[in-house]
Amino acid sequence: MTYKEARVYLDNVSKYGSVLGLGPVRKLLYELGNPQDDLKFIHIAGTNGKGSVLAYTSTILQKAGYRIGRYISPTVVSYLERIQVDAQWISEDAFARLTGMVQKAIARMEAAGETSPTVFEAETAIAFLYFKEMHCDLVMLECGLGGRTDATNIIDNTLLAVFTSVSRDHLGVLGNTIEEIAAVKSGIIKPGCTVVTARQQPEVMKILVEEAQKLDCPLCLADPLKAEILKEDYTGQTFIYDQVIHCSLAGRYQIDNAVTAIEAMYALNTLGYSISMEAIQSGISSAVWPGRLTCLRKDPPFFVDGAHNEDAARRLRESIEAYFPGKRLIYIMGVFRDKEYEKIADILGPLASSIHTVDLPDADRTLPAYELAAVMQRHCMSGASIRSEESISDAVSHALKEADTDDVILAFGSLSYLGRVMEIIKYKGYEKYD
Repeated sequence: MTYKEARVYLDNVSKYGSVLGLGPVRKLLYELGNPQDDLKFIHIAGTNGKGSVLAYTSTILQKAGYRIGRYISPTVVSYLERIQVDAQWISEDAFARLTGMVQKAIARMEAAGETSPTVFEAETAIAFLYFKEMHCDLVMLECGLGGRTDATNIIDNTLLAVFTSVSRDHLGVLGNTIEEIAAVKSGIIKPGCTVVTARQQPEVMKILVEEAQKLDCPLCLADPLKAEILKEDYTGQTFIYDQVIHCSLAGRYQIDNAVTAIEAMYALNTLGYSISMEAIQSGISSAVWPGRLTCLRKDPPFFVDGAHNEDAARRLRESIEAYFPGKRLIYIMGVFRDKEYEKIADILGPLASSIHTVDLPDADRTLPAYELAAVMQRHCMSGASIRSEESISDAVSHALKEADTDDVILAFGSLSYLGRVMEIIKYKGYEKYD
């Protein structure tokens, strides 16, 4: 099987859709020899910040000398980005070979009348096979959707269950209230593991504490209010949290994520791992995570950010008001129709002078550009320019043409199109770093 054939095969598997539940993935992994049983995991759930916490923790652990697997979704730059060892993407050859193994296992399941796994379950199995093959010391595992019935929750060897900020998202799928959503996400807590959580709303914290107590799990709280900010701008921030920490990722919310990662490392130290403060400082300083208030160019400043729900929009607004006071803001926006786009518009719309709306690559889920433009019209300040674009490329080109040197361009919304924005900036020669 070639890499191209592997991708075609998985595209065909994706026709089965997305089904929450662990039955099919359990059977698939059994057919493959249960590779996950030979691995140890740090399992991360939450609504916003999962990827950033994963980037910090995995980079710290690499600095401490451990071999680290990463399994992430969604990806921004490349499909292969979702499976990594020591920040290196899985190769096309390895991906194709392991997909062939999964294909044969699924064929055996189908021949026995078993329910076929979904594409995410197949990808999860490929990841576990690869991490076992690469002899990873630890695997950083990001939940795909929710927690309790997510395919990643098939694991038993959870050392840490880490929770980033939990808020309302995927309504009707995970639940209709914050309590229902938190209950689903708390399902990644396994007996005896250590729970590390970011600051949460009281109703969320209550559920996490109760689940941890029920399963005899110690719980550590990461409190960013204890961090003393020394310096911050759109290039990053420096703060004191036991020691002086420089965070290379911009956005005020990144202090929450960095502190959560630090507390996760403290918890690992109590479990016998050796992670020095020097490794923590170096790891947080050098962590890379594209699509989170990432600066693509500086003349004019052009940023991308994956703010796609209400909580993320509020966090983005905090950063805008802190870093760009008085600046003229030009937006490029694209969102899924199943997101709370009215709330995003209400939070971020009043700050914009100009908005370019786009269709997302996933035509079945996108909120059409013209509909998003109409939504933004209701929430923007009087006189704001709003334009629905024919393509993402047109939006980037038009935003750059209208921007003066002192203006700020911000592309945000679904991560699914930000990779395309980054690609356009790179390959059309739009980069310009001072």
